[in-house]
Amino acid sequence: MKFIPVNRPLFIGNESKYIMDCIKSGYVSSEGAYVKKFEKNFAQYIGKKYAISVSNGTVALQIAYDSLGLKKDSEVILPAFTIISCIMPVIRSGGKPILVDVDRKTWNLDVKLLEKKITSKTKCIIAPHMYGLPIDMASLRKIAKKKNIFIIEDAAEVLGLKYKNKQCGSFGDISTFSFYANKHITTGEGGMIVTDNPKLAEKCRLYRNLYFNTERRFKHYELGWNSRFTNIQAAVGLGQLETINKFIKKKRFIGKKYNKEILDNKNFDKPLVTSFGSENIYWVYGLVLKNKLKNKLKKIMKTLKENNVDTRNFFYPLNKQPALNKIGLFKNEKYPNAEYIAENGFYIPSGLGTTLSEQNKVIKIINKTLTSEQ
Repeated sequence: MKFIPVNRPLFIGNESKYIMDCIKSGYVSSEGAYVKKFEKNFAQYIGKKYAISVSNGTVALQIAYDSLGLKKDSEVILPAFTIISCIMPVIRSGGKPILVDVDRKTWNLDVKLLEKKITSKTKCIIAPHMYGLPIDMASLRKIAKKKNIFIIEDAAEVLGLKYKNKQCGSFGDISTFSFYANKHITTGEGGMIVTDNPKLAEKCRLYRNLYFNTERRFKHYELGWNSRFTNIQAAVGLGQLETINKFIKKKRFIGKKYNKEILDNKNFDKPLVTSFGSENIYWVYGLVLKNKLKNKLKKIMKTLKENNVDTRNFFYPLNKQPALNKIGLFKNEKYPNAEYIAENGFYIPSGLGTTLSEQNKVIKIINKTLTSEQ
């Protein structure tokens, strides 16, 4: 049996057509009609006034953070369970990251625990939606508004997911997306920042382009980033965005099929089908081991690999990241839920390019493996 990867992207629209048009035009870098059109269409899809394309989702977070103009030593709250990209702008810009544990079932920031961490120095909350389900943004926004705190909403993993009938990514003061190969739409690499605030939008445009100014191009008032998006990437992105409804439908088909055909077992948890009224979009399909399977993750992943089924660990908890501990952060801090799901969670092939035949094979092998390990 051929190896089944966790992700394979899907290109079924006008991507090739738009790329060739882009190449023929001669505009292949950051200047070009496709960049402007992709930004406009993306902003409309999310329901925001402005969209600023950048080179990847990590730099989208950095530029979004920079645009807020937070002072050094500002406290920034974020979940203990998320990708390291979320904390990097805080550290690199001199902020103080404050962690909050996550909910064991949704894998998302537990808003009920957040308010206890707020102090007079808290200036921002970074809110990444995890693995296909939303954070309780209504409660989060209520707290942030009451305390006059910015929200950076990281919707990299949930493009197309609606929370209370609005697109995720439309709730933050400023929000970010990623177009890496495993996301719901991809441009290979790439990211987007969205906001309704014209001043923040303009700052983001300046930061992504070395902070050139209109008065004198090579005179710089701030240190920016060379994080421009290319016209070729935008051509791909436009084709992908045109087919996003099909992609969301397929993602949910994959998730629902796994939910139905992976045998129910008291020794592991499947993803929740819904949370806060939102239907899971299954960015990845994850399983969390417990009871008799607890602490058998390495063995199970090894067995699946030997059977040509690719897997990935869940994100590593931020409080235990060696790179962060090395600079004196989070020593002796404990976040039980984040640590548990990081140690016992993994995901299986669920990319848009996963075929029905491949999924059937994965289900058969998963059922056999998890049953035999009890």
